[in-house]
Amino acid sequence: MKKTLILIIEDNDDIRESTAEILELANYEVLQAINGRTGVDLAISHLPDVILCDIMMPELDGYGVLYLLHKNEQTATIPFIFLTAKAERLDMRKGMEMGADDYLTKPFDDVELLNAIESRLSKRDKQQIFYSQSLEKLSVLFSNTSGLQELEKIIAARKVRAIKKKQVVYYESDNVSGVYLVMNGKVKTFKLSEDGRELLTGMYGPEDYFGITSLLLNAPYKETAEALEDSTVCMLPKDLMDDLLSRYPDVARQFIQLISNNLQDKEEQLLQLAYHSVRKRMAEVLARLCKQEEQGLEMILRVSRDNLAAMAGMATETVSRILSDFKDEGIIERKGSQIIVLDQMKLQHMKN
Repeated sequence: MKKTLILIIEDNDDIRESTAEILELANYEVLQAINGRTGVDLAISHLPDVILCDIMMPELDGYGVLYLLHKNEQTATIPFIFLTAKAERLDMRKGMEMGADDYLTKPFDDVELLNAIESRLSKRDKQQIFYSQSLEKLSVLFSNTSGLQELEKIIAARKVRAIKKKQVVYYESDNVSGVYLVMNGKVKTFKLSEDGRELLTGMYGPEDYFGITSLLLNAPYKETAEALEDSTVCMLPKDLMDDLLSRYPDVARQFIQLISNNLQDKEEQLLQLAYHSVRKRMAEVLARLCKQEEQGLEMILRVSRDNLAAMAGMATETVSRILSDFKDEGIIERKGSQIIVLDQMKLQHMKN
């Protein structure tokens, strides 16, 4: 049986050799590169299963390596893990936005290294399932349109990106890079007020798209997108989508319809904030979450007080008080961070 091949790109001899030794003892085959340029050549010629790459290197740094490998169709989907002594937020943000799959902060131990490798390999093996889910969604969304085949090609060629809970996909004011498709998990979008309060503008689950408005306007993102739980997303890049939308008006109309539905939801949210009592607003938020989940009569919602407050436009203390009232009235039950909705009809018909 062919061994899993790991490429290590690291200019520090001690770190590179000790990492290679750990992986070889774990029955992996290992390639070593002493700088970024050599690493890119080895990656293209050998197509490893996973790449471990330092950030700060001579000749070509880790960001340059990742950029060049993502431009090559053969290496674009290889799981890529940065090895870095830097743990600053901006460094991590830059790497994840460029498409890195994970970080290992030096010094790391044997268990951290092997867990990171095994996690990436496991998620790579599941990618075909995620692709199938996305293509099924596209077949429904773009049925009987001439652009479906082209959009399927875009999806199939893209790298599935795993994002951890509370990890940011993009920040408000970032330049638009493309449209995102949620393949697994949940993502929220939100805006921050001047005093730091969060207003949740959207929640997206499997088979939902986000970032469409900014793509069509060719404008920076107007809100921040963040994972509500461990999730998997696929990014459809701006240049490819621009070309697709210009050539296939039927596909453009479908995306416009998605935006129209989102606008209707946001208009309804604004009306609720303006005219409804805090009690009715909370009931409507819970009812909306139940509708999204579609689990059955007794609904289990996994949502924090902070996110409920952001959705309803109220303080977390107010959320706690209203949820306690709903519990006393037999509408919900609380189990830790879970909310069990016992009576959806009462939520839907809550009086103002």
